[in-house]
Amino acid sequence: MLNSWNREPLTAGGRAPRDATGAPAGGIPSLLSRIAYGDEETARIAIDDLGDAICALGFVVGEATAPTVPLLLEPAGSPHVVCGAELLDLLGDICRTDQWHSAAAATRDREHDASYQQQTGWETAARTAVYAGRSAIEGVASSVRPEEATPARKLLQLMDDTLPFPEL
Repeated sequence: MLNSWNREPLTAGGRAPRDATGAPAGGIPSLLSRIAYGDEETARIAIDDLGDAICALGFVVGEATAPTVPLLLEPAGSPHVVCGAELLDLLGDICRTDQWHSAAAATRDREHDASYQQQTGWETAARTAVYAGRSAIEGVASSVRPEEATPARKLLQLMDDTLPFPEL
């Protein structure tokens, strides 16, 4: 997987990052290509697969989620990508995740508390990455095309309404 800023391979401690299922995230670039350049059916299947990889079950993020978010923003606003609304929905799922923080808060002061530290970092980084793309999302929200603007406005509202992570 490539870093969107400098096109160098992503690594996490000398190894490929893991997706939300715990598997190596090496398949994410090909899913992004299918979303950007595939026909509607291919793109929709790829978005479903990508959702499973970076936001499993719609609420569990992984190590590879945050580095993938910037790569979703450009196609989400591109008129030639047939599933921009679905990409914005996926970004919304990522933004609202708090599974690891909630679990860590529930086990605070217990022996399992430290085991969530890495996962809460992934969740924080993923949400931060979505918020960092706010200006791109605002650009899509200003589109004259309602099929683009409406899901972007929905995501912006979700971003405004999302509560901070629980105190750990």
